[in-house]
Amino acid sequence: MDAERKSILNRLRRIEGQIRGLQRMVEQQAPCVDVLTQLAAVTSATKKTGIAVLRVNMNRCLNEAAANDRKGRDEFEAALTRYIDLS
Repeated sequence: MDAERKSILNRLRRIEGQIRGLQRMVEQQAPCVDVLTQLAAVTSATKKTGIAVLRVNMNRCLNEAAANDRKGRDEFEAALTRYIDLS
């Protein structure tokens, strides 16, 4: 496995840990400010991970979309739009 893919997997594992921490916070009725702060951290980490995935895979994604018919390009564009609209 290359270093970039390993880095992305590590990011995802950290996000998974953050989510588990959030679950515990909600179960223990942590203050809203603390929960919202952690949710913001998870959102930021998820966005940054998405950017890393795009950066690492951009050429492959574009080549796959270009190699396919119009439907493949439309699907890639729709997926990218869904990701961008998360902000």
